[in-house]
Amino acid sequence: MPGNGPLPKDASQRRRRNADAVTTTVLPANGPDGPTPELPGGHDYDSRTLAWYETWRSSPQAATFLPTDWQRLHMLAELVQEYWGEPRKDLLAEIRLNEASLGGTAADRVRLRWTVAEPDIEPVARRSASPRGGTSRRDRVLKVVDGQADS
Repeated sequence: MPGNGPLPKDASQRRRRNADAVTTTVLPANGPDGPTPELPGGHDYDSRTLAWYETWRSSPQAATFLPTDWQRLHMLAELVQEYWGEPRKDLLAEIRLNEASLGGTAADRVRLRWTVAEPDIEPVARRSASPRGGTSRRDRVLKVVDGQADS
């Protein structure tokens, strides 16, 4: 018969009893503060591999890297170099797997409980180029792409 059974517990008294044991790490938006290792034998690598390494080297994740993480990144550079020479699915899978362990994507950072802090941005003076009193998004994007600085 419907309606029989225990009464529902009061929702105001419900609470989660298994709090997270792991805290979230906030990564600096501008990457590591101090020096980071050069890529060993960097002159032997393709420019795309060097750019890949520089992206990792200046990334927010790099602020947390220990010597073992840098060693993994140096070993991974060999695979990235090989991938640029001859792209293969198995190489890409191995690269992706290793990058995931270093927090390469947004989903990886959620899994690792890492968040990236808001970047320190200087306020930009408002200009009256758009009908609403500020610059349009289009103008701001074009300025960035063209590399022109506003005076």
